Amino acid sequence: MLNIVHHPAYDAEFSVDHRFPMGKYSALMRELQSNGLLDQSIVHRPIMPDPSVLGYAHDRGYISSVFAASVNPAIEKLIGFPVNRKVADRALLATSGTILAAKLALQYGIACNTAGGSHHAKRFHGAGFCTLNDVAVAALALLNDGLVDRVLIVDLDVHQGDGTAEILAHIPQVFTLSVHSEKNYPTVKERSSLDVPLSDDTDDNDYLRILGATLDQIEMQFTPDFVFYNAGVDVHIHDRLGRLALTEEGITARDHAVISRFAQQNTPICGVIGGGYSKDLDALSKRHALLFHAALLYA
Repeated sequence: MLNIVHHPAYDAEFSVDHRFPMGKYSALMRELQSNGLLDQSIVHRPIMPDPSVLGYAHDRGYISSVFAASVNPAIEKLIGFPVNRKVADRALLATSGTILAAKLALQYGIACNTAGGSHHAKRFHGAGFCTLNDVAVAALALLNDGLVDRVLIVDLDVHQGDGTAEILAHIPQVFTLSVHSEKNYPTVKERSSLDVPLSDDTDDNDYLRILGATLDQIEMQFTPDFVFYNAGVDVHIHDRLGRLALTEEGITARDHAVISRFAQQNTPICGVIGGGYSKDLDALSKRHALLFHAALLYA
């Protein structure tokens, strides 16, 4: 059985023409249900996080503004939408969801959140459709609770994980990997432990070759006892905000390459869905569901 974390409030119910496809969270659950994956899963519901836990990664003043749904308009502009009550609750629950999924992964070997991967949020503000950096919070929560000693973040979203890199830059127990489109957002990149910028239109074969070599390289220099995997599907050739050229077959192979490597090493892994941008929510939900299909094989 695969342990999945989900909350209906992950969908903050944006209009269908919004640039951010908020409906994908509900669509993903429908997709998982329709293909029978939920029948082979246990679904857990997160609760609101403790503000002090968010403080491991974010400024207290900013945290307070999110809880109050009163984020500075200048920061809302960076994020890309107003942080109203529904958006604030969504960000808080998604962050709590990644923490819960991480703890389930420690117990069962693998678990996935049906949201998460908000890797542009920095210590003092959100950005790029990301209000809170759930993976950075969860990684620091595990470390501060003494549950793990060394964390690897494998971020394969098409955009650089700049917020994650910034927040965790001076935490030697965390290794941040970002494999991303070189010319894509953000314009100004942060420095991850290892950045692998890719050329436009990188296809399945080149991507998988580079990914394999990159994971081999990390294995020579860092041995994690926990892995967070951001399985963004905005690497897809038809993604509206991506510049790469992976197919669904390529994404499937990518997910198996990451999950199988660490599962074979008995290293717990927590999957989050990351980015994916399409007005066709059915197609998008099928891409995001690939992570869960891969994870189920190792649950």
